[in-house]
Amino acid sequence: MRAVTKLFSEIAESLDLTRFAKDDGFLFARNEIGVAAQGVAARVDPRDVLSTLAAIEHQNSSQVENPGPLALGCIPFDINQHHEFVIPRVVVGRSQNGEEWITIIDDAVPDFDQTLADRPTPSIFSVSPGVTVEHYLEAVRLTRDAVRNNEFAKAVIARDLVVTSDLKIDIETILLRLRDAYKSSYRYLIDGFLGASPELLVSVNGKEVMSNPLAGTARRTGDKQLDHQLAEQLIASTKNQLEHRIVIDMVHDTLLPWCSYLDWQPEPSIVEIANVQHLGTEISGKLSEPRPSVLELAYALTPTPALGGHPRQESLQHISKVEGMDRGRYGGAVGYVNANGDGCFAVSIRCAEITNDRLQARLFAGGGIVGDSEPLSEFAETDAKFQAMLNAITQTD
Repeated sequence: MRAVTKLFSEIAESLDLTRFAKDDGFLFARNEIGVAAQGVAARVDPRDVLSTLAAIEHQNSSQVENPGPLALGCIPFDINQHHEFVIPRVVVGRSQNGEEWITIIDDAVPDFDQTLADRPTPSIFSVSPGVTVEHYLEAVRLTRDAVRNNEFAKAVIARDLVVTSDLKIDIETILLRLRDAYKSSYRYLIDGFLGASPELLVSVNGKEVMSNPLAGTARRTGDKQLDHQLAEQLIASTKNQLEHRIVIDMVHDTLLPWCSYLDWQPEPSIVEIANVQHLGTEISGKLSEPRPSVLELAYALTPTPALGGHPRQESLQHISKVEGMDRGRYGGAVGYVNANGDGCFAVSIRCAEITNDRLQARLFAGGGIVGDSEPLSEFAETDAKFQAMLNAITQTD
C-alpha cells in the first residue's frame, strides 16, 4: 500500500469530522479534535496492526507532526473474542492546535459532500429489555452477596435494551445529536458500533501517557443546587469512593511498569456529563524505553475494574456466570493507533450496536457492585446511563 498525506486545505475547504464519516465511515473525536475516515484498505488482526501500518509507503507533504495512515478498532470486553482493526482508505484529522490533514491510500477518491442527506425520520420506536429486569436485579443481589462473602472486591453487572424502529436508523443524525449534547465525550463510529464515551482509557503521544478513569455515579437533574448536593453526596459516599479507588489502583499499577514516572490527582474530581456525574481521576506520566504502543497499553487495561471488577479473573468469571448476556464490544475499548504506536482509546460505554439492516439498536449500561450496593438503586443508575443513547436515537427533530 502507498499513502500520501497533505494539508486538508489543499484538497477541500472545510472539514466536519462527523459529516465526513457519514453513516458508513469511521469516527473518533472529542471537542472536534480527532479523526474520521472512509473506505477500507485492509482489515487486520490486532497482532499485525503495527507491522502493517509500518509497511505502508508514506509520503507526507503536510508539515503536520505525526499524521498518516492509522488503524481504528474496538477491543471487545472479552479480549479473546475474534476482532479486527480497520485501516481506512481515506483518513482526515484535526490536531489539538487546529491543523487539518488528509491521508489517501492507493489513489482512493474521498467523498467531500458534507450536507446531511434528506432521509425520512423514524417516528415509531419500541423499547424492550434484553436481559429481563428480574434477572438483572437477581444478578446484582448475587454479586453483592459474593462481595460480602469476600469472593472478590467488586464486579460490574450490566443489562441491555433493544430499540426497534419503523424505518432505518440514521447513524449520522445520531452522531450529530451526540456532538450537540456530549461534545466533551469521545464520539465514535466503527462498523455499526457508535457512542459517546466520557472515559479516556489511555492515550499515547510520544513519551506522554494519559488516562482518566471514571467510577462512581450520581444523576444530574438540571437544578444547579440539587446537582451540587448530589455531587457532594457522591464524594462523601464510601461505596462510590471504594468503587473508584479500585479502578485508580488498577490503572496506576498496570501503567507504572512502562513509565519512568506516573502522577495522579490526590483526590477524585466531579466529571459532569449531560445527565449524570462521575468521580474521575486524571493519571499522566512519561513512558520508558522501549516505549509501548497505545495498543499494548489498551489491551493491558481492558477491561478496567470500572467495567469488569477486581480482582479481574474472579470478577470476570462471576460476570460470565450471572449476567446472562454477551457484551460484545460494550465494556471494552474503542480508538485508533498510528504507525508510531501513538493514539487514543476510550472505554466503550454510552454506546449502541446497530444491526446491519439498521432497524434495531442494542444499548448497554452497567454499574459497579460492592458490599453496600442495593439492586433497585443500581437499576436506577443504569436507567440514567441509558438516556444518552436512548435520547439520541429516539429524538424527533
